[in-house]
Amino acid sequence: MFRTALRNVLAHKTRLLMTVLAVLLGVAFVSGTLVFTSSLTDAYQNSSAKGFDHVDVAVSAEYKEAEGDRVGEVPELTGALIDDAAKVPGAASAVGVVRGFTAVAGKDGKLIGGGFSTQGGNYWGTDDPRYPLTDGRAPKGADEVLIDAKTAERTGYRVGDTVRLSVDGPVLTPRITGVFTTDDGAVAAGGSLALFDTATAQKLFGKPGTYDEIDVTAKPGVSQAALKAELDKALPADLVETTTGAKLAEDQAESISSQMSGMKQGLLVFAGIALFVGTFIIANTFTMLVAQRTKELALLRAVGASRRQVTRSVLIEALVVGVVAAVAGLAAGIGIGAGLRALMGTLDAQVPDGPLVVTPGTVATALAVGVLVTMLAAWLPSRRAAKIPPVAAMSSLHAKATTKSLVLRNTIGALFSAAGVAVVLVATTMDGTDGQAPMGLGAVLLIIGVFVLTPLLSRPLIAAAAPVLRLFGVAGRLARQNSVRNPRRTAATASALMIGLTLITGMTVMAGSLQKSIDKMAAAAIEADYVVSMANGHPLSPGVARELARADGVTATSPMRNAASRIDGDTEYLTGVTGSAIGELTDLKVTDGAFRVAGRGVVVDDSTAESHGWRAGSTFTVAYEDGEKQRLTVAGVYEGNELFRGILLDTGALASHQSDPDDMQVLVKTSGGASDTAKDKLEKALGSNPAIKVQDKKDLSNEIAQMFTLMLNMLYGLLAMAVIVAVLGVVNTLAMSVFERSQEIGMLRAIGLDRRGVKRMVRLESLVISLFGGVLGIGLGVFFGWAAGELLGSRMPTYELVLPWARMAVFLLLAAAVGVLAALWPARRAGRLNMLRAINAE
Repeated sequence: MFRTALRNVLAHKTRLLMTVLAVLLGVAFVSGTLVFTSSLTDAYQNSSAKGFDHVDVAVSAEYKEAEGDRVGEVPELTGALIDDAAKVPGAASAVGVVRGFTAVAGKDGKLIGGGFSTQGGNYWGTDDPRYPLTDGRAPKGADEVLIDAKTAERTGYRVGDTVRLSVDGPVLTPRITGVFTTDDGAVAAGGSLALFDTATAQKLFGKPGTYDEIDVTAKPGVSQAALKAELDKALPADLVETTTGAKLAEDQAESISSQMSGMKQGLLVFAGIALFVGTFIIANTFTMLVAQRTKELALLRAVGASRRQVTRSVLIEALVVGVVAAVAGLAAGIGIGAGLRALMGTLDAQVPDGPLVVTPGTVATALAVGVLVTMLAAWLPSRRAAKIPPVAAMSSLHAKATTKSLVLRNTIGALFSAAGVAVVLVATTMDGTDGQAPMGLGAVLLIIGVFVLTPLLSRPLIAAAAPVLRLFGVAGRLARQNSVRNPRRTAATASALMIGLTLITGMTVMAGSLQKSIDKMAAAAIEADYVVSMANGHPLSPGVARELARADGVTATSPMRNAASRIDGDTEYLTGVTGSAIGELTDLKVTDGAFRVAGRGVVVDDSTAESHGWRAGSTFTVAYEDGEKQRLTVAGVYEGNELFRGILLDTGALASHQSDPDDMQVLVKTSGGASDTAKDKLEKALGSNPAIKVQDKKDLSNEIAQMFTLMLNMLYGLLAMAVIVAVLGVVNTLAMSVFERSQEIGMLRAIGLDRRGVKRMVRLESLVISLFGGVLGIGLGVFFGWAAGELLGSRMPTYELVLPWARMAVFLLLAAAVGVLAALWPARRAGRLNMLRAINAE
């Protein structure tokens, strides 16, 4: 039986090629993802580990938890602690570290590093061992700065040039006095690092006389653990905590691995969908192969082969195909991993140098996935083949499914579909968070149910295309009959495309609806023309609000100032605003009381008010950051949203309780409304600062919806992959169908159907099957998009369903294109059949 299985594999090389390609694609994406993420993770971990070469023990302030009415705080690390650390037995040196956000502009005036990876720090003394100088000297005073070598290389800056940068608002223009090298992973990834002298860094980052960390190096022969023990004895345990350099490197490696896991999971979703769709193709292929060899298998049964041996024979074929496809997929995956790594370099996404990492786990996963998916897909056809009685197989009585099996299949499909719809509908009535799990369960049940019911659905839906197919004469009528002749095969072929289109249609509906709701929210909640904020989301200097208030054409401004507080023993964040202007800058719907922010009067969003049991007129005691308490009165309750929520109070009430106030945003209204001219004036008033964003309502809503757009673009890539696999499936099905119907095609040729008619028949059959899958996928996608929107609508009052008719039409055209492309080779093959040989074919 083993030799028989191998002979069958070799005898059907062309037919099995499509199956190999389907498995290969899935395995290639899985292994390519693992190789790419492993290589990136290894490179970043090695790079970050080098950054701790000059740190044996790091001393940091120990955060003090909030207690009673006191807000949590971080003790200060002073110069005295540095002196104490340097005197510890076994310590060679102690360096004070200051760090913070520093936006550096290139010569073109644009921000380097996108905001989130542009950092600043201090250069210790005149020869800091952490940052070896390659050119120039150490900075002295507020007008001098160092930049890293990679930034200098990318921007063209040299020693002596003036650079524009910003820390929290105002633009600075220091002179570059030196260039240094660093193993900082953020710099390697395209960010920048600017270094000031210690006093300047402390002043710029709002930490005069204090440090973020103290790095201690050990004397030769002293271990990190021994140095840590000495520091623990010498330094106050209630103020600081110590960590060895090895532990820091380990924690950093875990952090990098965790960050990479998100990318890995996202890419593996693509691979998983490809494998899932490919499973249908593999199962379809083996079902048809088994059906075409029915008499052969019956003969084996007749000469003594058992059911188990027949099943084993088919599974051995699947094993051979799976191994070949898995090995080829692994090789292709390694190439994909290397290609993605190279692509990041061409897109200016700088990554640290490192080898291509192919772990044993990657190899084992690729082989296991390829073999298991293939054998699982082939298991059901092999069992079905083994159950066919020899006499029935030789007389082809098994060819049509029994009424009993069809009734059972349709019953199971109906039950799954009904359960799925019911669970999804129940989930739409639940809260956004509570309804996620039921919604996912309902979606899975419904997709399974529709897949099981697809053979039943194929007849009425394909029959609906009959009037159009009649326009093509005999070829059209034959195409319709052929597409419903074997409903199970048609269903398995169409399902591959259905699943991909279900996902992409559902996400497109959600993304369009969310964009519309966010636009409505911004228009309804904000009366300001512009919202000003830092590019990296960090706080603005209070001086920005003052500069904007003085700008030409500005009629009203208000900062959005965050402040931690304690209310009823819990930490609550307050938002300080300009009480006299906030009503003019916002248009929040008030559900109780009045929107009045002045003195001790505050307004609260509905969820916060509900959690505390407040309403208009309620009073409560707040403990500020400095520990002082004040009695505040709720003047009104408003509907919170993604843009505004929490407790709003006048900045005058906060001012005396904050030693270092921070503004997260500044709302601005201008006399002439939003325009390019007004925006230019505001940007110039801030010194054309690259670190500050000036956004109108549309910019703001686009930024909020950006993550949905990114997810949608990723799913469009998924659709492209699913389309490739679906094309292979349709080609495979049609090619086998042509082979199966060779005798029939020969008879049609003999009675007058020309080659052009045969080709048209096959093309129309492919087109009908693909459109059938497309209609099912788009229909399911719209349903899931609506249901998910109902779930989101419970937390977003402005949510409104938007059906993207134009894109859905494009998706349907795409399904049609799949059918046309997939039919090219099978139609050509059918048209070239020799009619006499075909008639004589077994």
